[in-house]
Amino acid sequence: MTNSLEISSKLVEEGYCFLNEWDPDVETAAISDRVGATITPWPGGLIQTLQPRTEAAPNTYSGNFGLGSFPMHTDLAHWKSPPRYLLLRCLKGYQDVPTLLLDGRDMIASVSRNLLSRAIFKPRRPRDGKLTLVRLLDQSGDREVLRWDEIFLQPASRVGERVDVQVRGWLSTATPFRLALFRPGDTLIVDNWRMLHARSPIPTDREDRAIQRVYLESIH
Repeated sequence: MTNSLEISSKLVEEGYCFLNEWDPDVETAAISDRVGATITPWPGGLIQTLQPRTEAAPNTYSGNFGLGSFPMHTDLAHWKSPPRYLLLRCLKGYQDVPTLLLDGRDMIASVSRNLLSRAIFKPRRPRDGKLTLVRLLDQSGDREVLRWDEIFLQPASRVGERVDVQVRGWLSTATPFRLALFRPGDTLIVDNWRMLHARSPIPTDREDRAIQRVYLESIH
């Protein structure tokens, strides 16, 4: 059995932890309970099965990009407090459809902690009838939340507009780390307050790719 301390150490060191073919016969719900305290972000949404779609609702990445590549982002960046971690677990995958990862600390070093912490953004659409303003880098004591989403967050200040251009420029030259979940049980845990991630394009005959996602608020 994988030790949660080892997972935590890897997350602190690298910002993510990859577990190769981890108990493929065990259900994702049981695996996520082993790892940490889970979050149900919406009714019935504890476990979300991600499958490529040519058409979907416009408030989703599939609705915006179909089978094309997804841009770098942090999950639920428009929430006041996004989920701390996300767990991705392979049901059916392919080596030529990797998950892409960028360390947000490199983004902070490029743009500057000061500017990111002053950059005010707003969600593209209201949530629960409200538009809550957020900072791209939210700091409170030891708590530091980095967020980015070029689709669902929009600049809401002059500094935000300036930083939006700088982040997009950094992303255009950054080289992501590529990690494929392609064997049943392959599991990736990502620090969603630190790392940016994306999906590569879906080639022909790869539409049956299926990855399950669970959000976590802490690691045991």
